[in-house]
Amino acid sequence: MPSDQGLDFTCPIPLQQYPNIVLAHGAGGRLMHTLIDEVFAKALSNPDQEAEHDSAVLPHETARLVFTTDSYVVRPLFFPGGDIGELAVYGTVNDLAMSGATPRYLSAGFILEEGLPIETLQRVVHSMKSAAERARVHIVTGDTKVVERGKADGLYINTAGVGVIDDGVDIAPKHVCQGDAIVVSGDVGRHGMAIMAVREGLQFESAIESDAAPLADLVAQLIDAGINVHCLRDLTRGGLASALNEIAKTTGYGIAIEESAIAVQEDVSGACELLGLDPLHVANEGRLVAFVAPEDAERARDIMRAYPDGGSAEVIGTVTGGTPFVTMKTFGGTRIVDMLNGDQLPRIC
Repeated sequence: MPSDQGLDFTCPIPLQQYPNIVLAHGAGGRLMHTLIDEVFAKALSNPDQEAEHDSAVLPHETARLVFTTDSYVVRPLFFPGGDIGELAVYGTVNDLAMSGATPRYLSAGFILEEGLPIETLQRVVHSMKSAAERARVHIVTGDTKVVERGKADGLYINTAGVGVIDDGVDIAPKHVCQGDAIVVSGDVGRHGMAIMAVREGLQFESAIESDAAPLADLVAQLIDAGINVHCLRDLTRGGLASALNEIAKTTGYGIAIEESAIAVQEDVSGACELLGLDPLHVANEGRLVAFVAPEDAERARDIMRAYPDGGSAEVIGTVTGGTPFVTMKTFGGTRIVDMLNGDQLPRIC
């Protein structure tokens, strides 16, 4: 903490009067309590936190529980269409939703770098609050640590999530069948290219915006409509190509898709071309691929199209027999769509 701020550490620190305060390594005592009270508790308060205990006591659920965790290290922290706080909420909520679960509770762990402005932290935490409200989940417990300057790129966030699955819902790769239709919930590649455009200083008529969004409501609509959903995957790290290859490898089935059916925004396509990237390998944060019974393909697509930002949802292919490869029919023939050996785009989620 800079010594020229004129703060008295023997009394609570009025953070609202000092928006440009920066964190110091080893911050603790009254400063850390003030940080918790004034930044985290004010934004994320809910009845499950009122006990101010080291853990949250959650209501007992009779349904099956689903549990997941993920960490977010995106750079930059803020980008068109979202920020690291939204990603931390939506990413974990979406992981739960891919099992057909209703997300209920999240934890949030913050690794804060010395020198991070309090104003930046407040902005991220309030973004998390808005994202949690949109996804209808509660952030019920968390932790904060401050590390040395240069050790955390400003801010890292870890979130864990708990959800519940209703009886009769069993969505998993083991249920994928030969002949299943493959439906994608919208255009692909936007999240990764929104970040890369900022990093590389690419200029377009309008900024490419991330597709970051919660998907649990969309999954619930598919289930409630009686769609025979066999498997779901959100198209995060590695994009559509990685998701399809993972399913092919797990199930032992081949997958055939059509390039013309996969929606890619013109500016995203242009950015990918400039940077030598394949949009099928670029991460998304608000898209899923569904493997459904063939007779339900068009209904599933129509439900996705009616969902916000899902107008370009489309049936893109089928599950085939034979070798567990992903092949794509292009304008010039057919090619294999492989999984990348490493991250095509580092630090985008």
